[in-house]
Order: sequence, then structure tokens, then C-alpha cells
Amino acid sequence: MPAYDFDLFTIGGGSGGVRAARIASQHGARVGLAEEGRLGGTCVNVGCVPKKLLVYAAQYAHDMEDAAGYGWTVGERTHDWPRLIAAKDREITRLNGIYRRLLEGAGVTLFEGRARIVDPHTVEVAGQRVTAERILVATGGWPELPGEPGAREYGITSNEVFHLERFPERVVVAGGGYIATEFACMFNGLGAKVTQIYRGKQILRGFDRDVREVLTEELVRSGIDLRLNTVIDRVEKAGDCLLAELSDGSAVECDAVVYAIGRRPMSRGIGLEEAGVALDAAGAVIVDGGYRTSVPSIYALGDVTNRVNLTPVAIAEGHALADTLFGGNPRDVCYDNIPTAVFSIPPVATCGLTEEEARQRLGAVDIYRTTFKPMRHQLTGRDQRTLMKLVVDRASQRVVGCHMVGADTPEMIQGVAVAMNAGATKQVFDRTIGLHPTAAEEFVTMRTKAPDPEAPDRKD
Repeated sequence: MPAYDFDLFTIGGGSGGVRAARIASQHGARVGLAEEGRLGGTCVNVGCVPKKLLVYAAQYAHDMEDAAGYGWTVGERTHDWPRLIAAKDREITRLNGIYRRLLEGAGVTLFEGRARIVDPHTVEVAGQRVTAERILVATGGWPELPGEPGAREYGITSNEVFHLERFPERVVVAGGGYIATEFACMFNGLGAKVTQIYRGKQILRGFDRDVREVLTEELVRSGIDLRLNTVIDRVEKAGDCLLAELSDGSAVECDAVVYAIGRRPMSRGIGLEEAGVALDAAGAVIVDGGYRTSVPSIYALGDVTNRVNLTPVAIAEGHALADTLFGGNPRDVCYDNIPTAVFSIPPVATCGLTEEEARQRLGAVDIYRTTFKPMRHQLTGRDQRTLMKLVVDRASQRVVGCHMVGADTPEMIQGVAVAMNAGATKQVFDRTIGLHPTAAEEFVTMRTKAPDPEAPDRKD
């Protein structure tokens, strides 16, 4: 008789947890999985999938405007927000079903309810206790609300945006990261008057400087009221609307205040600390290179570890862990040159080192940069620019960074990431024939290096 009920018990039915559970079961392990909400986690239910569907909806408004330049006559345009949300909900439900069928088809035992770790080998779900040789924590993250007056009473996060019954005609978005910027663009594209508030000097901290500058120009040009070096001091109810009082002394009337100021690991209240699992100051589960926590039988991966908080990374980690523990194939995840995108309007795509990072790490680098008006807008009259940039290590000539702003750039970056991980040099890019007419061909036609920045004056 087995010593434990399961070989692996996974807490969390998001992308990483589901992948680990499914692959482990396919390797012959006895696997249980507990999820208190809907299968698919943040990405499927209140993250990447619904967000991108709403961004698509916003982009259609631009497309209808642009159609006139190509001879189309577009009549009166109206948008039905409840209809969009209902369609989005149907798609999410479809994806929830796919996740369930994948798990059941692999032989994973599903538990519906909140799981709590009782000891290093015991989990309790809805009053039922089960034992497992190994426990995997893949509970993800959760959006935060600040402590300013009125923020928790009247503010909402990305979780609630996707379930608003009425479209807010005036929206204040707090935050300068990719989630805040995506929501600002989405609401703006759908016709709302948008004010984006950010405490820093420039949005998208951590992205390449050129990307940040170009996207900022595009956001302002599109009509977003971008307030930098500013925070929300207070949110109050003012009749049938809300009033966001800002640190610069101004106030903005709005119908919704959306906070996208950060996320925290979902590590509290599930028995981790009681079981002896070490957490960092932010509440993230501390793991080693094999996703093992301070308790040898307990593992963690994905956003709850607060390392690289991206869905494909969690999936890769879950697969690698299952192969290592149960598939006889110990392996690591390659975290080099992970492509990322900001689904703003226009979108951003990036991979590898920023120019600033490359100069700090490598010293001498070559920069190839171009901005241009894309072909489609030569007839639309829309003054939207595209940026493409390569960062090259001067010594080896390897391409170590790629950064883009413009239509379809997220669809381009995946192939560039493959080339970068294969060690492609600038010469490989140069001898590759371009595909014409496309924006992507700029990557193989850029020949002129940007001048090196002037060194700061020395004071001896």
C-alpha cells in the first residue's frame, strides 16, 4: 500500500500548476490538484486572455477610423460593452472547460476548494485531508490596492475591470507599468476619457529608454491625459461619480478608478509559514534552482515565487519540474532572452537587454535604431510611428537586445527571440533577405550605427 495518497499534490489550477500536474500524471505519477476558483488562473480568467480580447475591441475603433483612407464609408459607430463582456465570458468558460478536460484526461484528481498545507506531506481541502510525497504551490499573484483614503472603498483592480456591468465614460488609471498602460489604451480606444497617473518620471520602468519615450508620445497623441510625478491622494464619492484628488493639487472627476500599481504573491493563509516554508519580505516563496522550498517536500513555481511573472515561464517551469521529478529527465528552464509584450495601442515588444543594461554589463555596444511611419498609415493619415531597435555586443557582434513599438510587433518578437537564443550576430541579420513590404524587414536592413553617447564630463 502506498505511503501517501498522491505522489504530487498541486495547489493552484493556473497555467503552471496545471502543466505540472498534467505532465506528472502522464509520467505515471498519482496527482491531485486543488483550485478554489476557475481553472486557468490569472491568465485565462482575469489576465492575458480577457485583456487581449478587450484590446482587440479597442483596436477595431482605430481600424474603422482608418478604413476611410482606403475608400470605405463607415457609418455611425456605437459600442455595446455588455455584449463584449458576455462574449468574453463565453470564451473564458470555453477555456475553463479545456483545462478541466486536459486534467481529467491525464488522470489528475481534481479538488474544488481552498487548499491549506497542514504539514510537509498533508493538505486539507474543504475539510478533507490528503497526503502527498511532494506538494507543489502554484497559487500565483493578486493585484494590490493602496492604503490611501477611499482607494479600497471606491477603487478597483484588473480583477474587477473584466466584470464591470457598465462602461465607464471617464476612467482614472493609477500606475505606469504594462498592466496600467494596457488598460489606459483599452479604455481610451473604446471611447472613454482616460487619465493615467504615475508616480515616476516615465512609464514602463525597466523597458528600453527609446521604447518608453516613443510609447509615451503615442499615448499622449492618442488622447490619454498622462500625469507623471503624480499620485492619487484620495478618492471620494461626488454625487453620481468619483473624485480622484491628486498630489499636484488637481482633482479628476471619473466613473472608475483603476489601480494597477503592483501584484503580491498569493502565499498567505495557505499554511506555508506554519509548515516552515521560508518567504521573502514581499511574501514570495523562496526556492532553489529546482523549485524546492526550504521544506524539502514542498515546491513552488510561477508568480508565487515572484521571479519572472509571465504565463509561458510558469508553464515551462511546471513542465520542467514534472519531467525532473517523475519523467527521468532532469532539466532546467532557459530564462535567457524571454520575449515580452505590452499590448498597448500601439503595442510594445522586447527581448533581451535594454541599451542601458547592455552598456552596464558589456561596455561597448552598437545601437541600430529606426523610426518610421508604417505603410498602412500612408493612406489613413494617422500619425503613428514605429520604432525598431537592435542592441549589439560590439566585441562579439551578437544581438543581445531587440525592442519595438508599433503594430504587429508582438507577432514579430518570437522569431527574433529564437535567433537571439541561437546566438545570431548582426552579420547573420545583415545577410538575411528581407520580406518586402513589411515592417519586420527593417531588422535585416538597418546598417547605420547610432553614434555613441558622449561621455559625461569628468571632474578631477
